[in-house]
Amino acid sequence: MPDWSYHGIFRPLLNRLPPNVSRELIHRGMSFIATLPLQIGPQLIHFLGREESSPLIHQKKHALNFNSPVGLSGKIDPLLSGTKAFTNLGFGFLEIGPVAVKPSKHFSTPTVDKKIEVIQFPTKVESIGIEKTINQLHKVKKKQPIFVRLIGTRENLSKMIKRFEQYADGYIIEASYPELISETNKPIFFSTASPSENLVDSPFAGIVLEHAEKDVQFLEKVINLRKNGFQGTIITTGGIKEPEQALQLLDAGADFIMLSDGYVFAGPGLTKRINEALLDRLNYNPTHQHGWLAYWLFGLFIMIGGLLALLFSMTTVVLPYDELFLEMTGESIMTFNERIMLFMAHDRMTLAGTMISGGIVYMQLAKHGVKHGLKWAKQAFDIAAIIGFLGIFSFIGFGYFDWLHLIFWLILLPVYVYGYRKTKGVTGTASSKNRKNDVIFKRGVFGQLAFVLLGFSFVLGGIIISIIGMTTIFVPTDLAYICMPAEMMNAFNENLLPVLAHDRAGFGSALLSVGLLVLTLSLWGFQQGNRWVWWTYLIGGLPAFWAGIYIHFAIGYTNFIHLLPAYVALGLYIIGLILTYPFFIKAK
Repeated sequence: MPDWSYHGIFRPLLNRLPPNVSRELIHRGMSFIATLPLQIGPQLIHFLGREESSPLIHQKKHALNFNSPVGLSGKIDPLLSGTKAFTNLGFGFLEIGPVAVKPSKHFSTPTVDKKIEVIQFPTKVESIGIEKTINQLHKVKKKQPIFVRLIGTRENLSKMIKRFEQYADGYIIEASYPELISETNKPIFFSTASPSENLVDSPFAGIVLEHAEKDVQFLEKVINLRKNGFQGTIITTGGIKEPEQALQLLDAGADFIMLSDGYVFAGPGLTKRINEALLDRLNYNPTHQHGWLAYWLFGLFIMIGGLLALLFSMTTVVLPYDELFLEMTGESIMTFNERIMLFMAHDRMTLAGTMISGGIVYMQLAKHGVKHGLKWAKQAFDIAAIIGFLGIFSFIGFGYFDWLHLIFWLILLPVYVYGYRKTKGVTGTASSKNRKNDVIFKRGVFGQLAFVLLGFSFVLGGIIISIIGMTTIFVPTDLAYICMPAEMMNAFNENLLPVLAHDRAGFGSALLSVGLLVLTLSLWGFQQGNRWVWWTYLIGGLPAFWAGIYIHFAIGYTNFIHLLPAYVALGLYIIGLILTYPFFIKAK
């Protein structure tokens, strides 16, 4: 669940429910998605949230590999109902528990203070018990280290360590029993909210420093531990609501941090934002990727093709090879029904505007993304390009295939294949200037939601228009504008409908491809300070919206229902530009 969906859609609804109900609703829902067969669930989560982290922030400690220093506190998921989902959300490690030998009879409801954004977790220790915990962990496909927090007597702790050896990568205990270290070869961490000086010589692998409510000295506690000579691992729990606080704790000497109530209020994207901030601080400048120029030329050729199509749609409309297939001139069609020609110009100009916009976005992704080794930019490019190539098959079902499209396809294909092969090694991840949950960030999240909805609408519209082009060709408002049924047009010239179907399906295919560009850019390219992303939206969107709306008024096809999707899309586009301007352009 990315921030744009959490803050923009789900959180307002969840706030109306009791805390434990909303928690379980979200956790069980995410876990259901995560366990969809054939890896559909994890792939969907990755597609929507893009949670991979850069190898530059990976680390190895206690013989364990951590893809990120950011973990999740067990306080967030006491019933383990969301563990299957959390393994897919970019955490470097997960805490499970607390776990007691026997389950608690009753579970308390957390107290949520929405004004100061604090959750008061139950003070009484509550656990689902060792058997249920093991049963849940048995179902989890582990992708990162799992630390199990154990509570109980010395004997119970020893018993549980033996039971969890198959599942745990480390243990967290709340009582000082150093003799337990000899019972496992896995690290044991001692949990405390008030570290004392004698912890400097602690035999444990490290400590888990607990953040108490209104603990203003939390950062100083980490600093003092290091000043006093503590060499073990320091893991903090809580006290983080925004990336800046995470960076401060890590700079103070913490090795790892666990998110708790801050994760609920800041949103599920907090982990990703911290990882991107860590990478940003490294000032890493990747080498330019060979092959990006081929990708850029691919976009340039599409833009040029769109400009030529725009020129034709404003002049002759019908090209010589169209007339050859129709065995009829454009003037003859005009004489028969002028609106058929105008309708054809309408389809061809909207296609032209879509191609110009798509070419601009392709060029921007190549220059600012692929060139700098960003894997998400390459994958966004590849998805849209491959769908675009396959779209050529959508407009030959009626028997008309113009050679100009084939020639254009043959020019683009080798350029794309060359770029694809030369950029196969792209693995870079994004960095971000975002540090705070300020107004700029919050508005940016809603702006992202607008662009995501815009991308989804383009994808859906492209699919629907392609299907219409391959089946009925027209919608009722089309026939009302032309003032003629399809049967009469077919009787006039049996090759006329295939040409119109070709135009309609071709536009649908192009809109689908561009929709995927907008969608993936909106899902994966939202890092604060990415000025080029905002300019891509602005410059890339203008040709498609201008051509798509202008031509309708130019030919008098102004039916409100027909244009309503375009008006909605334009509204989302303008809202997205306004809300994201400070996020992308004014970010320091």
